[in-house]
Amino acid sequence: MIDAYLADLDRRLIGCRSTKADLLGEARDGLHDAADAYRAGGWTDDEAERRAVADFGGAAAVAGDYQAELSMHSGVRTLWKLVLGVPAMSLGWDLARILTFGAWTRLSTPSPSWYVGATQVAHGGIFAVPLVGLVALLCTRWLSRRVDGVRLARICGALIAAAVGLNLLSFAGLLVVTGAVDASRLFLSVPCGLLMVAWALLSVRLVVLARRSWGRCATIVT
Repeated sequence: MIDAYLADLDRRLIGCRSTKADLLGEARDGLHDAADAYRAGGWTDDEAERRAVADFGGAAAVAGDYQAELSMHSGVRTLWKLVLGVPAMSLGWDLARILTFGAWTRLSTPSPSWYVGATQVAHGGIFAVPLVGLVALLCTRWLSRRVDGVRLARICGALIAAAVGLNLLSFAGLLVVTGAVDASRLFLSVPCGLLMVAWALLSVRLVVLARRSWGRCATIVT
């Protein structure tokens, strides 16, 4: 009966395999310990397992708490990817530009005044992304001791969506305004071009992770 319960719990959970395995391992140990205690009290094996499962709680209710923890774990990993990855891509592109292309004065096309302002806004958003991610991580840690797991997972999902949305909006804005003036500025050299593609892939990946996090929050609600 314990094995059947754990299999049902496993089917209900979505998230990192290693984290899910740890949660299920803890549940298995707790269930077997409870069953052993009932056996020591004189109950049969089947009745001891039945009582242990009943004491542990319904699979649907337990899965809700476990899914919230899985979502939190996934959300924190996504935030760290954003906090570390976005500034690494931005600084890496600037360094590659300096080493392989040189100063902006070497550009063959003039920069309109509106373009300078637009790129400053876009770069401001990009530099704000890791700050937003750090604030989200701090808020998540602070709230983890003050709200239940389900509410925390929903809040974490909203914070991730805000940080990822800011990155996507800033990066897309930079691409659009630069492409409108001179698309070749995005690919000043081979390293710059490769880093720009990698940055775009990272941004897409972050959007996918944010959507998964939000979807798992919906799973908790249902």
